[in-house]
Amino acid sequence: MSYSSIGANVTVEREFIGLPSVNLPRFGAGGHPCQGVYHRPAGKRPTIAVIATHYQIDFSEHYMAEYLAERGYGFLGWNTRFRGDESHFVLDAALSDIGVGVRWLREEAGVETVVLLGNSGGGSLMAAYQSQAVAPSLTPLEGMRLTPGVDELPAGDAYISSAAHLGRPEVLTSWMDGSVTDENDPLATDPALDLFNPDNGPSYSDDFVARYRAAQTARNHRITDWVKAELARLTAAGYHDRPFSVARTWADPRMVDPALEPTKREPNSCYAGVPKRANRSVFGIAAATTLRSWLSLWSLTDSQTRASAHLPNITVPALVLNGNRDTGVFPSDAAAIHDQLGASDKQSHELDADHYFLLPGARDEQADLISAWIAERF
Repeated sequence: MSYSSIGANVTVEREFIGLPSVNLPRFGAGGHPCQGVYHRPAGKRPTIAVIATHYQIDFSEHYMAEYLAERGYGFLGWNTRFRGDESHFVLDAALSDIGVGVRWLREEAGVETVVLLGNSGGGSLMAAYQSQAVAPSLTPLEGMRLTPGVDELPAGDAYISSAAHLGRPEVLTSWMDGSVTDENDPLATDPALDLFNPDNGPSYSDDFVARYRAAQTARNHRITDWVKAELARLTAAGYHDRPFSVARTWADPRMVDPALEPTKREPNSCYAGVPKRANRSVFGIAAATTLRSWLSLWSLTDSQTRASAHLPNITVPALVLNGNRDTGVFPSDAAAIHDQLGASDKQSHELDADHYFLLPGARDEQADLISAWIAERF
């Protein structure tokens, strides 16, 4: 199935792609586990294409797709079996599914140069993909085997990080409420660590921030300790896994206090609105997970989604982009990603943009920058 749209005086063709994964042919209702939309200039067969994938967000119609297709490139917005299903995420299965998309670009679409676009959470995911492709290192979760195909991934030729953080464990820990004292009671709070207690700020003292960050890290570790103990208990009883929820995950001090890591971002805001209100809602990262997915995706000690383990293995040309109005990804994230990349050819740019580059002209500016950067190298 294909259809067309017109933008910037260029007609963009969009083709739906549905493919089986290496170990999962189709879901019961008939859908393919690997799905996406391929964007390209009408009547053209680009030899350079971008592929973008996220842990669970549907990237098939990624906002950069038509912008880059209008500039002559192919763009595959690609989804793994975990689109909309982050609560069951397993990293090696996701990487195997990304490999299906990369192979399709090379073998079916006629693409010679594949650019991996890691946007938002996808930054660490695509870093893990490239790292696993060139220096396989993933180990399976306890009691499981690695997904077929994950040791034979086709590598990308370039890597772009856009509005990305350093991994799901890092972003969850920096956002989670450090004052939580009981995971089973969403009201249980240590007032001395409560970000929203006016006695603590804002503005927040260096001492408070240091104690709060330590409490956030300790909270992640406590959950991991419980997960491992619970998994052992269930396994002994013949069970494989169980779901659970993590509450109050919109509480990064930088969201509330603009004096911490100053940028042009809107003060007292996060992706879900006002942090105090969002933190009490049911809409948060890791709000629904399972024991095994916690270990695969969110745990500081066990997750293999942390970009720091993978960025040194990225030696292809690399580009890091970040928006100076982002309320959830900060300049220190972009700087860390750039510094840890193993590429000798790497650049970093800050744009006047929010997380989704919604300001007038921001997406065109991003597309122009990416297009020029690719053209200089391939």
